[in-house]
This record gives sequence, C-alpha cells and structure tokens, in this order.
Amino acid sequence: MSDLRDAALQSKAWPFEEARRVLKRYQKAPPEKGYVLFETGYGPSGLPHIGTFGEVARTTMIKRAFELISDIPTRLICFSDDLDGMRKVPGNVPNPEKLQEYLQQPLTSVPDPYGTHDSFGDHNNAMLRRFLDTFGFEYEFISATDFYRSGRFDEVLLRAAERYDDIMKVMLKSLREERQQTYSIFLPIHPDTGRVLYVPMKEVNAKDGTITFDDEDGREMTLPVTGGNVKLQWKPDFGARWAALGVDFEMYGKDHSTNTPIYDRICEILGQKAPEHFTYELFLDDQGHKISKSSGNGVSIDEWLTYAATESLSYFMYQKPKTAKRMHFDVIPKAVDEYHQQLRAYPTQDAKGQLNNPVWHIHGGDVPASRMVVPFSMLLNLASVSGAEDKGQLWGFIQRYAPEASPEANPDMDQAAGFAVRYYNDFVKPGKTYRLPTDLERAALEDLRAQLVAYDGAVDDEALQSVVYAVGRDRFDPLRDWFKALYEVLLGASQGPRFGGFIALYGVDETVQLIDDALAGKLA
Repeated sequence: MSDLRDAALQSKAWPFEEARRVLKRYQKAPPEKGYVLFETGYGPSGLPHIGTFGEVARTTMIKRAFELISDIPTRLICFSDDLDGMRKVPGNVPNPEKLQEYLQQPLTSVPDPYGTHDSFGDHNNAMLRRFLDTFGFEYEFISATDFYRSGRFDEVLLRAAERYDDIMKVMLKSLREERQQTYSIFLPIHPDTGRVLYVPMKEVNAKDGTITFDDEDGREMTLPVTGGNVKLQWKPDFGARWAALGVDFEMYGKDHSTNTPIYDRICEILGQKAPEHFTYELFLDDQGHKISKSSGNGVSIDEWLTYAATESLSYFMYQKPKTAKRMHFDVIPKAVDEYHQQLRAYPTQDAKGQLNNPVWHIHGGDVPASRMVVPFSMLLNLASVSGAEDKGQLWGFIQRYAPEASPEANPDMDQAAGFAVRYYNDFVKPGKTYRLPTDLERAALEDLRAQLVAYDGAVDDEALQSVVYAVGRDRFDPLRDWFKALYEVLLGASQGPRFGGFIALYGVDETVQLIDDALAGKLA
C-alpha cells in the first residue's frame, strides 16, 4: 500500500493532481468537520443527462484518488437545487397546461405531472437518485428545499443578512445597471401565492434576521430569512452552500468559470475558505456545437447505453476533461475498444503505469479482466459483411476464431456482440457505400484472392496481415491507399479493421467469396 501511495503522490493522472490540491488544504491540520467534502450540484428542472453523469463520475474519480493518498474520511454530496422557481413549463410532460398556474413556484411545490410523487421536484429528484444508483455511485443526497426549511442553512442565511452589503457589492459589480436597481441576493417566497419573487429589498434587518419588501401587488411584507421563507439567488446560493456545508471540492462546466471569483468571494465573506474547483470543457455535437439539454443535440445517456456498456462512457469521461470533445455516436466504438485495450494492459503495468491507466480510476483499483476476444470495431465489420440480425450469428464466427470463448465465459463479449448488431443496423448499414475497384485495385484483389486460395498456414491475425501487406506493398504508395481500397470495395466503409485480423475472424474461404462478389460487381 505504501508503494502504491508513493506512486499516487507522484502520478500525473489528472484525478491525482486534483486530489493532491485538495489534500494541500489540510497539510497543517485535518478538517475540523472530520472529513473532506466533495459536492456535485443538479438542477432538477428536467431529467438527469449525460453532463450529470460526467460530473458525478469525474468527482468520484478524484474522491477515489484522494482516498489512496490520504487517510482523511471523505463524503460525496449530490445537491439538488429544487427550491428554484419553475420558470417555464417543460414541453415533454403529460398535460403541461395544468402546470401553467404554478409558474415561479418552487419545483417542490409544483404538482407531479406524472402522478407518482408529491411534487415535480420530488419526481425529478427520484429520477436523479435512480440514475445515480443504477451506475453504483456512492453519494449522499441533499434537497435544497429540505436544506432551507429544516434549519440547516439558517446560520449562514443569518450571516448573509448581517453581511448583506458586502455580498451585494460583489454581486452588483457583475450586473448591468438596470438590473442593479432591483437586484437582491434574497428571493422571498410569497406566503400566500408560494411564488419565488424577484423584488428589491426595502430593508434587510440583520438584528432581527428579516427582510422587508413590496410584493407584486404593492403590499409591504416582512419575512424571516430562515426556515425556508426565502431562498438565495443562484450565484450567492453557490457560495453560501459551500460555506454552510464546508465544501472542499466542486467541479462544473466552463460556462460557470467566469462566476468562480463571485462564488469564492461570497463563500469567504460568509466565513469559510472557498473550495478547490475544476472547470471542465463542454461536449460538442457532430457539428461542433455545444451539447445542450434543451436542444437535445448530441448523445443522451440512454442512447449511449443502447450501443455500449457503462464503462465505455466512464472511459470517455476520463479522457482529457479540459479539452472540448465531440460526443456523437461515432465516438462509441473507439471508446469501447480503447477501454478494453487499457483493461488488457493493466495486469502488465507497474504501480505507476496502473495509476495512470484510466481503468484504475473507472473501477477504483478493483480492475476486472477483459474477456473481449474480438474488438468492437471488428464486430461491426463482421456484422456488416455477414448481414447479422442478432448476436447469435456473430458468435458462430467468434467461436471458430476463438473456440474457448462462449457467452457464459465472456459476458462482456456477448454483450458487445448484441451492441454491435444494434449499432451496425442503426448507424453503419444506412451509410454503407460500396464502389467498384480501379484497374490497379482489381489486379491487387485478384492477387490477394489467389494468395488466400493457396494459403495453408495458421489462421492467425499476424500471418494473414503479412499476406495482405505483401500484396499491397509493391503496388501502392502510400500503402494506406491499399487498405482504404479494401475497406471501400469490400466493406463499404472509408475505414476499417486490421485486415489480417478480419480475415482470421470472418474466415479465409468467406473472404475469398467476398472478393469474388466485389470483383463481379455484386456489392457496389
């Protein structure tokens, strides 16, 4: 364990770099609260999405890294901002017109349109918890409604009233002049209508812990800032929550980065050290536009898990979090294959290599063995040439290639075979475009066919790759033009697998027949 901890303290893997920053906070003395607190936030106006997964997965990776380099206990809190007023009725709920009268009421005061929970906020919180539980995340859930109404936030809210002018100075600098005239960090919750009010304050009484304001009808009202009678505007709420909980680490997207100094300063005004934070880059769709929950571009969690296992998504989230990445369906096969490459490499690596390997962070050091005897990209090509409609057809080829493999002994392979058929039919098949070979390519294909007919060596990836390589070496410069021709003429795709491995899996005789069909013009 000490060797592993020493390696972790030197590791350049980003979760360890972040974990060391958190540990540095307590190099002089351990936390008074007795633990290090990691937090992720969630806006429950809609269902959990892929960004939610990314935040919790990445924060979990940092928390695990911290647990290796330190004996200080840790906690991970998932905080739901469910006291926010409902600003618009979502279009994707049953009978949306019935929610119209609840606009600006806290989400936990809006009836559940699905009829399964006490409120719309409770429904979405339940979806979040089910979502996190499905992926096996270890976390504690806190509802903002409970946090405000239970009194857990009262001490910090009273301090916010006491230091109101200092917090307002921070906020007013960041606002347009017209907004400055009516802005207050406190949003009263109207005792009669239940609406969250955006109104200026007439008085903030720090001694009594109250605010005085005129409601929308011009009536003067005074409310205590405690007990869930008011909530904080979202930027002050960020910093105040950090102060109330003693948060040590929170990550968020680049779109929050300009607000970081505001969050930090408010946290400090309220008497706590600001947490460490990590700003990640946003995901892009296939057109290079930012993925957004409202526009529905990009890939959803459910869509990713239709075509690949959870671990491949965790692998994608691990990779370069500070770099904007395209997140479209075409990244899925690569993520699957790279994840399994890392699994296979893991047992051969020393401690330093293992801690730099994404799979250590995905599995928290308890890394399983890969039982994928055929890469996912190869399964897609196999599904393509065999026209597979179910994974059973692929298993016929797989077991001839690897006789010891079976759905029972290789569950990840079995799952991937099913995913491959689905992915092929939904994405590859509609875009397949075969072409006829050029004269040079036809001569090379005829040569390859003759070599394969005469081949009597082992049905081995490397040996067959040598045959393919030799056929193209003297004809094509650069050699990649030969492989590109094989993919476009035989597979109907612009890129493909290592061709020797494909022949070994698909079969020598079957590949000869495939070449015959291409030369006869039956594929194009």
